[in-house]
Amino acid sequence: MRKVFLVTSVLISAAVYSQTVRQPLSSIYPGIGAYSKNFTDPFSMIVNPASLSNLQSGGAGVYGERRYLLNAFNQYTATGAFTTSSGNFGVQADYFGYNNYNESQLGFGYGRSLGSKVDIGVKFNYYNLRIPAYGNASTFYFEAGAIMHLSEKLHAGFSVYNPAGGVINKTSDEKIAAVYRGGFGYEASDHFFITAEIIKEENKNVGVNAAFQYALVKQLLVRGGINTLNSQPFLGAGLNLGQLRIDFASNWHPQLGVSPAVMLLYQFKKKESTTE
Repeated sequence: MRKVFLVTSVLISAAVYSQTVRQPLSSIYPGIGAYSKNFTDPFSMIVNPASLSNLQSGGAGVYGERRYLLNAFNQYTATGAFTTSSGNFGVQADYFGYNNYNESQLGFGYGRSLGSKVDIGVKFNYYNLRIPAYGNASTFYFEAGAIMHLSEKLHAGFSVYNPAGGVINKTSDEKIAAVYRGGFGYEASDHFFITAEIIKEENKNVGVNAAFQYALVKQLLVRGGINTLNSQPFLGAGLNLGQLRIDFASNWHPQLGVSPAVMLLYQFKKKESTTE
């Protein structure tokens, strides 16, 4: 009964006026380091494309989540990024759903610093909605953001997601929802970081994402937080194996149960600076 109810809810959501590409229930978990300088990684562009500017090295990663342990609600995200002297570039691919209903997205991002205090970024996305019994629909849209470094430890930023429309179906005016985010990050030490953001999605209430990251030792870190829109806390741990990190996380709902997730992140070696 639970499975029927949840799948029906997803299909109904496809017919409403606006929708957003599905995000992980622990939506800030992969992108916790977005509002920082030293905790940023390729997943940070999920929260704010300007975070690409702060990458110290390139990398690639995949994130997978099985929502409420149902095959129909699988969520996958893959990211990759590389650094250049003219700014940093990133690519992000997302997939949500199963054979009879799925959403996918491919995005290309760019970020660069405007001096030591301000970073900017933009990402262009192609979105596709597929329901075999009804057909496909797709659209292009963009997102943009900025991050300000208020001090060595305190950082703040904002981003806009699809501010210009992104119509999927011109007949019914169905479109990708606009999303506005603003947040901050505080690097209390090299081992401890906290972050929080306010998020407003079109046709939904204002919510807050709050999270922390703490490195117990060099090889092990823990992450946790909550999304107030769904009141679902999440907790995870990451194991560092040289340049590879493996995270195991889970989100919990009192009625629907757990949503386990796995994240793999590979960081390229930092380029060594040379002097003549």
